[in-house]
Amino acid sequence: MVNSGQRPVVLVTNKETPEKGINKLKLKADVIFPKSHPATREEVLELAGQVDGIMWVGHMPLNGEVLDRGGSRLKAISTMSAGMDYVDVEEFRKRKFPLGYTPIVLNDAVADSAIGLMIAAGRRYHEGRLAIDQSQWTGGPQWLLGQDIKGSTVGIIGLGGIGQTIAKRLKGFDIGQLLYTGRRPKPEAEALGAKLVPQDELLQESDYVFITVPLTNETRHMINESTLAKMKSTAVLVNVARGDIVDQRALVAALKNGTIFAAGLDVVSPEPLPADDELLRLPNAVVIPHLGSATVQTRNNMAEIAALNVLAGIAGTPMFSPYPY
Repeated sequence: MVNSGQRPVVLVTNKETPEKGINKLKLKADVIFPKSHPATREEVLELAGQVDGIMWVGHMPLNGEVLDRGGSRLKAISTMSAGMDYVDVEEFRKRKFPLGYTPIVLNDAVADSAIGLMIAAGRRYHEGRLAIDQSQWTGGPQWLLGQDIKGSTVGIIGLGGIGQTIAKRLKGFDIGQLLYTGRRPKPEAEALGAKLVPQDELLQESDYVFITVPLTNETRHMINESTLAKMKSTAVLVNVARGDIVDQRALVAALKNGTIFAAGLDVVSPEPLPADDELLRLPNAVVIPHLGSATVQTRNNMAEIAALNVLAGIAGTPMFSPYPY
């Protein structure tokens, strides 16, 4: 039974949510979880009407159905993520329903992961490991040569918080030029030494291309057969945003036929990716399972911010990190 006393009740949709966030909630609320793990949607919907707030952990669709089932009692929801492509933000906006999220705090962890993928893909780490596994460690002066970072041109598609943090990391690599795309110039770009250019120019000039834009209708399949064809045959593509920003079939073809040199991917489509997916059979694709924010400290911070958001929303005060719908 859900507590019907004076303290508010908060549903946390995933039992593995870091204790830092749970403990923050427990200071001012009673916390409940779905019985099963992972939770089913029907479980979450059933509990939504019995609580005052929800910490939404995971990428299950968050939409009007949830708000309808929450009814008049449900006062606030916060995700534990920066990306909001699984949220029907327009529905929240129409209802003026308090919605929180957890950006910024994960910028460092995601940027670190992006730089790791840049190096791993450009220097053919995965291909080298496959050679060891297959007893094909041949060596030699022309064996498994990769791409240099020093003096290279790097393009960042979307110079937001994560893109800017990647740019800061790149300062230590002595790159030659930093390009970025966006709807308008970024005030932070000058200090980062970044130059705003059209997307076509970025793709044509860059040795490394980072994708750090949100997934929207406008950015879905932004990287496709046509845009990949504009890239250098020696270029490396790194995606730490969302899988559906890239047309994955087109990327597989580009990697197989040498249109581009390699790709480092923290995100793919679908997720989880089936073990027999063709992408995983490519030696020049470094694929990791959406680990961008997966550090102990980052996830603790995300859970605490989400908890503060929910508690503030229930209390009718401004959230620590409200989504700007």
